[in-house]
Amino acid sequence: MKRVFSVFIIFIVLSACKSDPQTQLDGYVINGTAPGIHNGVRAYLKTVDNQRREIIQDSAIIMDGKFTFKGEITTPQLWHLTINSLNGGLPILVETKEISISVDPNNLGSSTITGSKTNDALATYLHDVKELSNKRNALFEENKALATSDNPSENARIAKEIKDINQQLADYPQHFISEHPDNYFSLVLLESLVASPNMDLDEIERKLNAMSSELKSSEYGKRIASQLETKKLQMAQFNALNIGNIAPDFSAPDPDGNILAMSSIRGKATIIDFWASWCGPCRKENPNVVKVYQKYHDKGLEIINVSLDRPGHKDKWLKAIKDDNLTWHHVSNLSYFNDPIAKLYHINAIPATYILDETGTIVAKNLRGAALDAKIGELLN
Repeated sequence: MKRVFSVFIIFIVLSACKSDPQTQLDGYVINGTAPGIHNGVRAYLKTVDNQRREIIQDSAIIMDGKFTFKGEITTPQLWHLTINSLNGGLPILVETKEISISVDPNNLGSSTITGSKTNDALATYLHDVKELSNKRNALFEENKALATSDNPSENARIAKEIKDINQQLADYPQHFISEHPDNYFSLVLLESLVASPNMDLDEIERKLNAMSSELKSSEYGKRIASQLETKKLQMAQFNALNIGNIAPDFSAPDPDGNILAMSSIRGKATIIDFWASWCGPCRKENPNVVKVYQKYHDKGLEIINVSLDRPGHKDKWLKAIKDDNLTWHHVSNLSYFNDPIAKLYHINAIPATYILDETGTIVAKNLRGAALDAKIGELLN
C-alpha cells in the first residue's frame, strides 16, 4: 500500500485537470492570510519534476500578514505552497478561479483552502488517509509495547487490525473516486492509479466510464483515457512474453551488417540471450553458456545473442564475441536499452534470457549455469 500511496504523492504534484465550466477568470488568483508571519517573507508555489526536483512556478512576498498569487494557467494543476519561515508544504489545486488560503503558522499542512470544490475533495482525501495512517501508527506502538510480553492472542489481533487498515488504505483511492464521480480531483487519483503497477486496468476503466460526462469529455479525462489504452496495450505485450506463448520474432543487423531474423535460425531449442560487452555479469556467465552450446548444439540447440552495446561501440561488441568464444548467432542495433528488440521483450536489466522449444514457444526465462544446462537437456535429450 505504501508503494501505491507514494506513487499518488508523486503524481499529486505532476497532474492536471480541467477547471469548472462556470469559471470566468483567465488565470488563477490565490489570496492568502498569514497571521504572525513577518513582512518580506517569501511564499512559493512549486511543482516537482520527474527527478523529484522542485520547480518554482510563482512567488509572492508577505506584507501585513497577506499575500497574493496571480498568473495564467491553461488547465488546473496540483502544486504545493511553501513559505520560507515555515516547515512543510500545502498541496493545492491551482485553477482559473479565485481561491483563498488561511495559513496555519504552526503547521502549514493544516492550512485551510476555500473557494474550490476540487480542493475541498483534496482536503477530505488527505484527512481521511491521515486518520487511517494515525490508527495504524498507534497499532505499531501498541505492538512495540507488547514486544517483551508473551501474549500471542494480542499480537495476532494487532497484526490483523494493521492488515485491515493497510487494505483500507489500498482500496481508498478507488472508493473515493466512486464516491466523487463528478469532482476533478478524482481524475488526479485515477491518473495515479493508471501509473501504479499491478493495478486492475479493467476496474480503472470502469471507474473512468462511471464518471460524469463533463469529466470524461474534458481534456484531462481524454488524456487519462489515452494513458489507460496505452497501459493496456503495454500489459498485453508484456503478457505475450509469458511462458507458454510464442516468442515474438525480430530482425537486426549481424556483425557483418546483414539482417538476421530470429525465426530463420530457430532450432529444436533456442536461447535468446540479451547481453553487452560492458555487462560484467553477462561476461561472467558466458563461459557457462559456451559449455551448454558445445554440449547441445549438435542435438539442435541454437543461440542468438542480442547485444545492448552503446552507439559507436561495435568494436567493443565484436571484441567481446571473440574474447569470450561466442561461436553462435549475434545481432545488435547498438542502441543500448533503446534497442527495439529490448523494448519488444521488455528488457530493463541484463543478462536476460528466453528459452524456446522447437515451436518457438517460451518454456523458461532467465536461467543460468546448471539450471540452463538442465532445461536444454530436458528439451533435447
